[in-house]
Formats: sequence, structure tokens, C-alpha cells
Amino acid sequence: MEKDILKSRQHYEVLDGLRGIAALSIVVFHLYEFMVPDYTKSPIGHGYLAVDFFFCLSGFVIGYAYDERALQLGLKTFFRNRLIRLHPMVILGSVLGVAGYLLDPYIGAASVAEAGYFKIVLAFVCSLLVLPFPWLPGRGNGLFPYNTPVWSLLMEYIINIFYALVLLRTPKRWLLVMLGVSAVWIALVARHRGWIITGWDGPTFTDGFARVFFSFLAGLTVYRFNLMICNRINFLLLGATLIGVFMFPHFNNDWIIEMILVMLVFPFLLALGAGTTATGWVRSFCVFTGRLSYPLYMTHIWMVWLFGNYLTARKPGPAEMYLVAAGVVVAAIALGYVSLRFYDEPLRKWLTARAKVVAKRELESAASVS
Repeated sequence: MEKDILKSRQHYEVLDGLRGIAALSIVVFHLYEFMVPDYTKSPIGHGYLAVDFFFCLSGFVIGYAYDERALQLGLKTFFRNRLIRLHPMVILGSVLGVAGYLLDPYIGAASVAEAGYFKIVLAFVCSLLVLPFPWLPGRGNGLFPYNTPVWSLLMEYIINIFYALVLLRTPKRWLLVMLGVSAVWIALVARHRGWIITGWDGPTFTDGFARVFFSFLAGLTVYRFNLMICNRINFLLLGATLIGVFMFPHFNNDWIIEMILVMLVFPFLLALGAGTTATGWVRSFCVFTGRLSYPLYMTHIWMVWLFGNYLTARKPGPAEMYLVAAGVVVAAIALGYVSLRFYDEPLRKWLTARAKVVAKRELESAASVS
């Protein structure tokens, strides 16, 4: 949650915990996409809405972190901070993704032969640069075939640019107008598709803009209009409610239900989460899962693809399938923690320190010239 910026300000630990639950739910949801492909029979059939919850959280956090200081910091510093916060894990996720694609023992050789090394290398370069490349075989037309979740990072980058160039200077009344327009936009997309699990692949790429614009604006609105609801609700109850949303039964063409969840329930949960606190082991859990959430989100999908190809090749029985799936969850959490502890946090710390040195030199140089 922008730790380097908010050290002296309130930290919303409960929101961190909710973000951690959402990230864990995404891992489970992706595994169930292979175990129970029919979403109407999946026990976590609305798990994909975790992405919309991420976007809503992002709107709140970015507003809290930068509304009062971004203009003073300048666009260069804002974009630098966001790149330092987000891009190291994009790089690691891409490396893990291409390794998983090439070394997959179940379809690796076949995928390489079908794709050809030119596509494989080009897809990797595009992944590093957060540029869509939905033409790699065996990845369901995913915009980012090595690390599917990067599609939401592309949307995050785009909305961050829009925030810096437009939303920072947008009066509250016009923010509400934008929120209303984006609500109509996402509702039309959901009605057209029948649901909102869109934006991650080539055919539905533009739908992602509707998802990120509405939810980000909703989170930003909660912050700017001070809609946080002071309460004493225990984090465990809020977390259980969020899990209940993801586990809410999915039906064909249930886009109206999804719009209620995205437009009303998520902002309401955000307002409640921002208005309460956690103590003791619950607070520790929230802080830890919040730290873990982004590395987990960005490093798990290659394991899920491996698991899916294993199911196709081996066709294991239910007991073996669920045992292996549980192992993937544990391994994904472990990898996320190792990535956080020994790569993401140390690298971001070094990059931040290096950026401050460069900024200081630029100021000294400018002063000497003047």
C-alpha cells in the first residue's frame, strides 16, 4: 500500500487483509477453472471478480497516497514510484512464465514446436514491456500468455496515467459524472457478454477498460467523498463476506447480479474496511497477506497452467487431483513469499534509494546552472 509514501500516515491494515484474501481467492479460482471448467458448478464461480475488487482498492489507495501530493511531487516522480512499485514483479512473472512454457513436461515440446522461437521470444519481450501478445499457442488467446494476470496490470498502468493527467485535477462533481458514465459502460459490456469475466484475452481486450475505469473511479469516490464508514466490525467477518461474494453461485447470463456485486457490494466493503481496524494476530495476518498479495498474484499462474496440462495428460482421479491442487496452492504461497522477501522488497528499496540519489543530483545540477 505504497509503504514508502505512507509511513507517517494511517495505514489501512484491514484493506490489506481483504486484498490478501482476494489474491488467494484468485489462485483457487484459477485452479478450479481446470478442475471444474463449468463456472455454474464451481464452488468459487465468481472468483474472477477479485480483479474488480483490486481495481476498487487501487482507486482508494492511489487517491489516499497521491491526491494531496502528486502535483507537488510531479508527474515524473509519480510515474517512477508506480513503476518501482509494480514493474519488478512484472519482470519476474514474465521470466517464470516463459520458463514454465518452455519446460512444461506435459506439452512443452509440442508448444515450442507449434509456436516457433520467434513468437516465443516476441511474446516474452512484450510481456516485459506490458504489451499484449495474444497469439501464442496453448494459452487461450490470453493477452499475456506467459503471465495472464498482467492484463490487469496493463489496465492499472493505463488508469494510473489517466489519474495523473486528468483525475488529479478533476472536481468532485465531474468525478461523479465520470463514475456514472463508467457505470453505464460496464453495465453495457456485462449485458453484451452475459458476465464480466472479460478483458484478459484478445477478443474481449477492450472490455477491460470498462472494468478498470468503473471500479477505480468507485474507489477514488469513496476516498474523495470521505465515504468511509466508521465501525467495529471484525476483519474476519468482512473477509468472510468477500469470500462469500467470490463463492456466490454463478448462473448463465447473471450479469445483473455481477453488476450489483461490483457496483454496490465492493465499494460498500471498501468503505467498511477503511472504517475499521484490526489488532493482535488479526492485524499481523492482514499486514502479511497484504504484503504477499501482489507477488502471489504475479507469480502463480505458470503453476496453474502446469496443473491444467497435468490434468489433461494424466487424467487423475478426484483424490489425486485435489491433493495436487492443494500442493499448488502451498507452493504458490511459498513462491510468493520468497519473491516478496528476497526479490520484490529488496529491489524496490534499492530502486527507491537510487531514484532519490538521481533526483538529488538533478536538483543540484539545476541549482548550479541557475
